[in-house]
Amino acid sequence: MIHLCIGVIILAAFAKAAVNDAAINIVCGTDGVNATWRLSRQLVPYATRFFLGNCIRSSATRLTGGALQLNFNADFTECRFKKQMKGKRIVYLNKMTYRPQSKSKPPAYTYPFQCVSQRPQEWVPPFLNPASSLCSGRGDLVFHMALLNEQLSGIAQTNVIPLGSFMPIWAAVEQQAHQPLRLFMEECVAATTAVLQPQQQVYPIIGNKGCLTDSVQGNSIFLPRYHSSAIVLYLQSFVFGVGEVYLHCKLVAWDPQVLDEGKKACQYSKQTGKWELLDDPSQNELCSCCDHTCRSLSKSRRHAEQEPQGLSQRSVLGPFVIVDAYYGEKAAADGFLS
Repeated sequence: MIHLCIGVIILAAFAKAAVNDAAINIVCGTDGVNATWRLSRQLVPYATRFFLGNCIRSSATRLTGGALQLNFNADFTECRFKKQMKGKRIVYLNKMTYRPQSKSKPPAYTYPFQCVSQRPQEWVPPFLNPASSLCSGRGDLVFHMALLNEQLSGIAQTNVIPLGSFMPIWAAVEQQAHQPLRLFMEECVAATTAVLQPQQQVYPIIGNKGCLTDSVQGNSIFLPRYHSSAIVLYLQSFVFGVGEVYLHCKLVAWDPQVLDEGKKACQYSKQTGKWELLDDPSQNELCSCCDHTCRSLSKSRRHAEQEPQGLSQRSVLGPFVIVDAYYGEKAAADGFLS
């Protein structure tokens, strides 16, 4: 029995040495992938140990010299593809593996790959588009704020945040009876309580009427919009105080045709060393006040028709528990902390 195990290990090592990247060809499609893996004659006996994700080959083609080509045809909804939303791109991640031993053992060879496509311009994630239907007239506004999951595909299922990781903070306004509106995060601070107290210590994140101050020293950014009535703050987690952390934000809905120093979403670009306007880079000069004091320069007719606080709301999101990366991965797997 011992001799048999040694033989399996030797054969596995020999087969691993014969595997190389050049034998793999990946062709990404709109809805799936076509991959081929050419096996030398020495590897043919191990053909059932080659995988795309958790899928075996779809078919096989005999080649000259006793070689074999494995054909993998899979949709992105199969074979454990991992979908990620990155700005205006959709990324599908997977890997080709060779597993000469049991599944409990790590693969002897791994070839990671990704397929990248551009999101259709008209595509909007349903939860990011609360104004999927509009009606004329006037009515009350409903504001939302939530933490998204890593894929930006839905609401997060945990409040445990590993230190240094990014927190996608989504905010939106249901336009209901209003004409189209653009949503801004006018100010946001982090605090250790759900209710702010006078003279309480806070960590500023957004201030000066829409300037993402945390993008200067940190790596937080606004993600590209997919609807004017929603915005996503990609906030890098940090340690603040002890225990639970809450995010306090002032959300403002405004005429999408009006941008000025008082109604804007600005972030600092370390690459250019300048402030940039999220919605229209050609008007980056509106962000130049972020280093000083920003003021509203105009009022739209729509604003004049509303009550002073009719288009804004203060929202609180939390609690979040920021932990070190090792503990965070373990705790997040268990769900929300109590």
